[in-house]
Amino acid sequence: MTLKPAVRIHRRIAEIGKAAWSACAGEGNPFVAYDFLDICEESGCATDRTGWAPHHLSVEDEAGEIGAVMPLYLKSHSQGEYVFDWSWADAYERAGGRYYPKLQCAAPFSPVTGPRLLVRPDIDPDEGRQMLLGGALTVAEKLGASGLHVTFPEKPDWDFLTRAGLLARQDQQYHWSNAGYATFDDFLAALSSGRRKTIRRERRDAQAGIEIVGLTGAELTEEHWDAFFAFYMDTGARKWGSPYLNRRFFSLLGERMADRVLLVMARREGQWIAGALNLIGDDCLYGRNWGALEERPFLHFELCYYQAIEHAIRLGLGRVEAGAQGQHKIARGYLPSPVYSAHWIADPMLREPVARYLDQERANVQGEMDYLAEEFSPFRQG
Repeated sequence: MTLKPAVRIHRRIAEIGKAAWSACAGEGNPFVAYDFLDICEESGCATDRTGWAPHHLSVEDEAGEIGAVMPLYLKSHSQGEYVFDWSWADAYERAGGRYYPKLQCAAPFSPVTGPRLLVRPDIDPDEGRQMLLGGALTVAEKLGASGLHVTFPEKPDWDFLTRAGLLARQDQQYHWSNAGYATFDDFLAALSSGRRKTIRRERRDAQAGIEIVGLTGAELTEEHWDAFFAFYMDTGARKWGSPYLNRRFFSLLGERMADRVLLVMARREGQWIAGALNLIGDDCLYGRNWGALEERPFLHFELCYYQAIEHAIRLGLGRVEAGAQGQHKIARGYLPSPVYSAHWIADPMLREPVARYLDQERANVQGEMDYLAEEFSPFRQG
């Protein structure tokens, strides 16, 4: 099946519809699933008002059915992206340019690798990608956007985009890989003796006097979301100043994606005190948000890292992605892993210095990853 040489813009993902979007996106990655993106819009989190104006693209096949789609937003700021370009914006605007608006191909508020150029399986993938990229660049030019930024794409999309001439950027996160472990103790057995002892002590201290539960599906209630939202707002206000997600987002997530949610909650004397939100993919557990109303030693490690590993093993998942940043994750079994982005910048006066910067940055990131994995891995050597 081939595609028609025309791209449409949709100001709501609902204009495309769940069946058509899912036929292109699949169900493996929850952050490009129709429900997640629609929840971001329906809750008011990703809208024109918040600076995430949807401009999703679609391409039809010769039969008039949608054969490729792209999650795309016109941005008036750089918040909620986790691929930092504020220095680019500042330099460009000090030189007299206008960095915003820009186009962003992304899963909003989610530093999670996934497909970005979404092509139906019976369509040639490069044909679909080419149509979507060409459409996005045309939209950028028509809207006067300073550039197009594709953040956290999977490697095949990144390779295609960089071959097409977009600037290549690489960063790192810390991911846990399941080497066929049947239990958490199997994972511990793969670590050095010192790390095993430390993790056991951290878990013992974190769990002292509290109950930890993992909730999914029909187990999730509005009581849990009320408690978790309080944790999220407290942590978000301290870290970012203005949390991205509102209370309605979490209710909709529970209504429409409960089977993809794992909410790990801690309770002391009948009161919820902390929680960690994860989404379940086809082979990955994605850690997203965390918060706590009490300071307890190692509770963050327990809820976000160790519980995630336990549940990933139980669910037979291949890895855990625990979010952005945090070299402390290495000691808990989460090793450096590459993440990618690709950038088209309209003005050569900005594009050329950014390209030179990214060349050096990629080399530095790869060198740091190699060093961290070699020098600080908690796993037994030999």
